[in-house]
Amino acid sequence: MNGFALELQKGVRATLIAASDVTDLVSTRIYDEPPTPVTYPFIRFGNITPSADDTDGSTGADVSFEIEAFSQTTGRVEATQIAEAVRAALHRSESSVSLTGFNLIEMRCENYVVTRNADERGHRASVILTAMLETA
Repeated sequence: MNGFALELQKGVRATLIAASDVTDLVSTRIYDEPPTPVTYPFIRFGNITPSADDTDGSTGADVSFEIEAFSQTTGRVEATQIAEAVRAALHRSESSVSLTGFNLIEMRCENYVVTRNADERGHRASVILTAMLETA
């Protein structure tokens, strides 16, 4: 699908690294796949699903993607703070995301959810976003 998803991930990561509200919480620990062992808290990219959205005049895509935040604190406060910082950095912030070869038309945070980790030690926040892109 012409690299829409990977270019969006690259641009979103750069935007999150530049957002002090995010890096105050996770530093630069924003991963496609975290290293082992990993230092908490951290962010990783979850599912990314591009869908073709072409018109007669342009090639485009709608991309749904998930940004996951992991915390090992007892309460859900830290995971929630990270989710809210991610939302603030990305929701309706198209001009702050730089892409090569594509135009970011729209980006919205649909919602986020904070759940307890499967091992009962910490919390995971999932921030769900959608983006509309077209080739430049």
